[in-house]
Amino acid sequence: MKKIIFLIVFISFIKLSFAQGFGKEAPLTKYSAAKVVDPVYGITMYEKLNAKIGGDSVRHDRKGYACQEWVQDIYESGKILHRGYYEDGQLKIYKNYYENGTVERSFKQLDFKRCNMQLFYPDGKLKSEITYYDGSPQIWTDYYPNGQIEYYEENTKDMECLVARKSYAENGKPQEIFELLDPKKKKYNKKEYDENGKLKAEGTMKYNASLIDYQRDGIWTIYDEKGNTTKEKWVKGEQVKN
Repeated sequence: MKKIIFLIVFISFIKLSFAQGFGKEAPLTKYSAAKVVDPVYGITMYEKLNAKIGGDSVRHDRKGYACQEWVQDIYESGKILHRGYYEDGQLKIYKNYYENGTVERSFKQLDFKRCNMQLFYPDGKLKSEITYYDGSPQIWTDYYPNGQIEYYEENTKDMECLVARKSYAENGKPQEIFELLDPKKKKYNKKEYDENGKLKAEGTMKYNASLIDYQRDGIWTIYDEKGNTTKEKWVKGEQVKN
């Protein structure tokens, strides 16, 4: 029975990979760019049709049937807005486009567990890249328009806790660096910076599963504007006074 289930899943995945270059297309639907392109979040109207990232809606064709194979939508200007491959009304592979022709986002499956989403600025520069594992965003990277990394986050595959979280200013200077030191003890190192990129505090933290929170735990070093340091001792999120 397990072999049969695996064979069905494997055939479906091969069909999906083959579909990237072939297949029939449904009649076109036209949209106004002003209504479908959000200036901050981009083109999000199709995300509800993507079950791999939590979408639970189904798209139907003009006859009321769930869309199958390739579907393409266009702007009122005739430019391509969306081209996606559907199975039973839900998206499997797709690209959205700005009206100027550049890709707004691209989604594809990497294997049975992982899929990848890339989002772009109107000039074609990468805006965000997300790798999903079993439907949850495991690795997420945001970029400034100049190409500098703005934010990076990586989680364990079971999404129990973080592996790393980093944020940067547009000039590349760090704002926060949070990294896993000991996976078994869920122990982390954290560095906090001021707006000029100067280190202002660093120390260890631990993940508290019962509170679903990260708490200061251990010795912390605090830096003032002149570079002088003071030490603090923390236990389970509470500072221990000497």
